[in-house]
Amino acid sequence: KILREIRKKSIEEKIEKIVAKNIDIVPVSSETVKHAPLKKEGKKDNISELNTNVNKSKKAKIKSAKKKETSTEETKLNSPKKKKLDRISIVVLVVSILLIILAIVLLINWLLDDVKTNTIAKTIAKEPDVVQVASEEKAEIVNPPVDKNNDYWNYIKMPLINVNFDELLEKNKQTVGWIQVNNTNINYPLVQTSNNEDYLHKAFDGTANQAGWVFADYRNNMKDFDNNTIIYGHSRLNKTMFGSLLNILNPSWFNNKENHIIKLSTPAENTLWQVFSVYKTPVESYYLTTSFLYETNFLKFANTLKSRSVHPFNSELVGTDKLLTLSTCSDVAGTGRVVVHAKLIKRQPRV
Repeated sequence: KILREIRKKSIEEKIEKIVAKNIDIVPVSSETVKHAPLKKEGKKDNISELNTNVNKSKKAKIKSAKKKETSTEETKLNSPKKKKLDRISIVVLVVSILLIILAIVLLINWLLDDVKTNTIAKTIAKEPDVVQVASEEKAEIVNPPVDKNNDYWNYIKMPLINVNFDELLEKNKQTVGWIQVNNTNINYPLVQTSNNEDYLHKAFDGTANQAGWVFADYRNNMKDFDNNTIIYGHSRLNKTMFGSLLNILNPSWFNNKENHIIKLSTPAENTLWQVFSVYKTPVESYYLTTSFLYETNFLKFANTLKSRSVHPFNSELVGTDKLLTLSTCSDVAGTGRVVVHAKLIKRQPRV
């Protein structure tokens, strides 16, 4: 009888240990064990059955927790806020793809316009007679300086260019001149119309082209020239139009004095212009002033332009000078300008 009581206590202790390790299961009471039938050979079977029940109960609780977690996640995924975020993400993705496609299309059009412009420029360059001519007795020397060592006296010895405008005027009646700048690709006919917009998006032959063409400001008188005659052109990456005007900022361009002369031919006369200022500037309208009522105001304006130059040109300015201004963009975004100013030093009427 004593031995039997010992065995009962031993079994109870083992059951309590098992239950203690599985805290999710309610502990089995001693009374339940007391009334449970015992067999001499069935002790291990009873413990095994308890372990099985514990494991089943534990698995059921884990499964229930996972099911609850899954249900919560599904609820979050199906919530209005989540759906709204998904819609926004899709819209952003679609817009991004469309912008990329648009950028590619614009780039292709840009390159095609460059090719067309280059072809037009080469074709035009072959057609008219653009020849250099020496000075004649009727040539006018404009505002010569007193100082005989001034570079002016060397520049006026340079030949002018003479252009046959007949063929050019047949192709485009808005042709008003031909401009040539040494050590750049600038060697084009000039056009002028009633505004400064048309030739920003139109080639010399009149076709739509984002490369545009080189054109004179509509406010200027291209037959007699104003205080400040302005010529515009896009700065193309392939160096057409005024794309090579950036060369003038380089010291190597400045060091060759033969580059300091701009040659301009019109149906009325052939002219030489001496460069006196080159610089970059943010977009502004100050240097685009074309005429002045008083010589003193004009001279102040001209000297201000001269003071901006990145190169120390040897030149003198007076109140009766006539200026030529070349203007183009300094960057793709169009936030700045590269500007060149020159003054008229020689003019020769055409035959």
